[in-house]
Amino acid sequence: MKIEELGQERLERVLRAVALEEPDRTPVVLEYAGFAARVTSTPMARFVSSPAAATRTMIKAYGLVGGGDAINYGSFSPYGLCSIFMAKVRVPGYDLPEDEMWQVEERELMTPGDYDRLLEMGWPGFSAEFLKQRILDDAAPELLPANLERVEVQAEWSAAGVPVLSGGDVAPPLELLCGARSLAGFANDLYRIPDKVEAAMEAITPHLAGKAIAGARTKGFPALWIGGWRAAPSMLSPAMWDRFVWPFFKRLVEEVTRAGLIALLHLDSNWTRELARFKELPTGRCILATDGETDLREARRLLKGRMCLMGDVPASLLYLGEPEEVRAYCRSLIRDLGPEGFILQSGCDIPANARLENVRAMVASVEE
Repeated sequence: MKIEELGQERLERVLRAVALEEPDRTPVVLEYAGFAARVTSTPMARFVSSPAAATRTMIKAYGLVGGGDAINYGSFSPYGLCSIFMAKVRVPGYDLPEDEMWQVEERELMTPGDYDRLLEMGWPGFSAEFLKQRILDDAAPELLPANLERVEVQAEWSAAGVPVLSGGDVAPPLELLCGARSLAGFANDLYRIPDKVEAAMEAITPHLAGKAIAGARTKGFPALWIGGWRAAPSMLSPAMWDRFVWPFFKRLVEEVTRAGLIALLHLDSNWTRELARFKELPTGRCILATDGETDLREARRLLKGRMCLMGDVPASLLYLGEPEEVRAYCRSLIRDLGPEGFILQSGCDIPANARLENVRAMVASVEE
C-alpha cells in the first residue's frame, strides 16, 4: 500500500470512531513529546530547540514504537505552553539542566487589579502585553516562536503515512486566569470578586478560538484541542463549575464544531461528576480524551451514541508495568468501551520515562 493510501486509511479509521460508526478495528492514537526525546536518546535541550527538531524526533519515535493510526499533535515548543497556561515555562538548557523536562511555573503574575485593566483593554491587547512583559520577558530569544525555524507539520508526518489530528490548542478562560493568578490567588478571586471574574471570562471567550480555527482549517487538520485541567469538576463545587466553567467551555466546543472541526476535549483530572452535561454537546463531533482519573466506563454508559471516548492507559502503567499488564488493560478498555466510538490512547501524554516495550504493547493490542 502506498504511503498516501496508508495515511488516509488510518485517518478514516479514526474519523469513523469519532462519527460513532463501527470501525474495522479499534484505532490507536499516540500522544507524546518528552517520550520522543527519551526513547531516541535526544537531549531535551535539543528536542525543544525548534518545532522542526521536535517534529523530526517525534517521527523517529513513532518508527520505534511500531505504528499507530494517528498522532494527537505533531510538534512541540515549550513556550507554546505559555499561551494556554498564561504562565512562565522553564526550559532545559537555559533555566534547567540540558536533559531535564520543561516545567510550567506556579507563580502569581496577574494581580487582582489587573481584572479592571483586562476589561478596559480587552483580551487581545491585555494578553499580548501580559505575555510580552510578564511571561516571556526572561525567555530565551532564540526559542521564541517568531525566531524559530518553520516546519510543515502535516507534510512531515504525511511522508511517514501518519495523520496529525490536532491543529491547535484552546484553553477555556478559567485555565488562563487560574494560571496567571496562581491556584491560590484565583481561588480567592472566586469567593471575593466572583462578578469581576465572570465579566473577565465573558470578555475573554470570544477571542479564544478564532485564530486557532482558521489555522487548523487552512492547514487541513481535522481537529482542534480544547483543554481542561483546573476546570475539572473535582476542583470546584457544582455551583461554581456551572457558573465559571461549563457555559464558556460549551461555547468554545460549539464554535469549533460549527467551523467543521472535531473538538478534541483533552480533560485532565476527574470529570466524572459532570459527564452527563456532555450530552449537551454536538453528537458525533467531539472526542472525550481523559487521563485515567475520569471514569470512562461511566462515560460510556452516559454518552454511548453521542460522543467518542479516547484513553486512558495510565502513565504509571506505561512506566512501571509489564507489557502483558499493558495488553490486558488495553483489552479490557477495547472490550468495555468499543467497538464503535472508542479510540485507544494513553491517558494524557505518554510519559517521558515510559518503557518502549510497554508503548509497543499498547499499540499492538488493537490487532490482537
